[in-house]
Amino acid sequence: MGNQVEKLTHLNYKEVPTADPTGMDRDEGPRIGVSYIFSNDDDELEQQQQQDSVGRDMGGEHPTPQPYDPRLQEVECAVYYRDECIYRKRGSGGQLSTYTPENLLNRCKPGDLVEFVCQAQYPHWVVYVGDFQVVHLHRLEVVNSFLTDASQGRRGRIANYLYRYKPLSPATVVRNALEQVGCKDRELSWRNSECFAAWCRYGKREFKIGGELRIGKQPYRLQIQLGDKRSHTLEFQSLEDLIMEKRRNDQIGRAAVIQELSSHLQAAEEEEEDPDLCGFPSNPQSSEDLRDKSLLTL
Repeated sequence: MGNQVEKLTHLNYKEVPTADPTGMDRDEGPRIGVSYIFSNDDDELEQQQQQDSVGRDMGGEHPTPQPYDPRLQEVECAVYYRDECIYRKRGSGGQLSTYTPENLLNRCKPGDLVEFVCQAQYPHWVVYVGDFQVVHLHRLEVVNSFLTDASQGRRGRIANYLYRYKPLSPATVVRNALEQVGCKDRELSWRNSECFAAWCRYGKREFKIGGELRIGKQPYRLQIQLGDKRSHTLEFQSLEDLIMEKRRNDQIGRAAVIQELSSHLQAAEEEEEDPDLCGFPSNPQSSEDLRDKSLLTL
């Protein structure tokens, strides 16, 4: 990702709060890699809504939106920290079923995480705090909204099962969320709505900006399922970087991800088989490309 900054940059590590909400977190010394990119999730959603509104005002015709099918749109994947699976999204068993915001109100309990999804948009995560209300990171500010308003017309699901960390008590999750309401701009410690919601529920500093070391071997692996017996694995130095890539995949959709990876792997194989490149390659692959190829599972 480099060190480019889109909106906000913490000037130094001391400005990045990393305290565990349980009070057990301790400063273990300086960390490396404190230049961050904030997500434009909500910006893209509102831009799309504005374009649709302009099109209607000008009398333009838009194709009727197709019903959202998570089995076709969403990418099945798993996240590993070393050998431990810490996240898994499957399409089997109805785990990705979605509901209208009104139906979600009858299913949610305080402390639950809700993921709103829609085709060609980033997922939006919120923390349900009771009384039909949620707390979420929206346009670079932590706000308190009604669940139906936060959905912005999207369908959603309770997302407690996706991460496999041990959750904090529901009362602690709600307190973590409510205590952050009003935080914005440089006060923020999360790159997107998912990182914020997951931090509220699990209390792990890995979800925060600069919350862990970014040196040495990449300990996180994102395994993307391409088919019944075929997958592709990418490595990351931090959980927040991995989450950004996972969310990008959800935004562009399953078909685009499979096409993107297939094109990359096919090009790499053709370059490897080209006899003109044997021995003295004129354009050698990067170490990242070689790493990705070696992690392809058939």
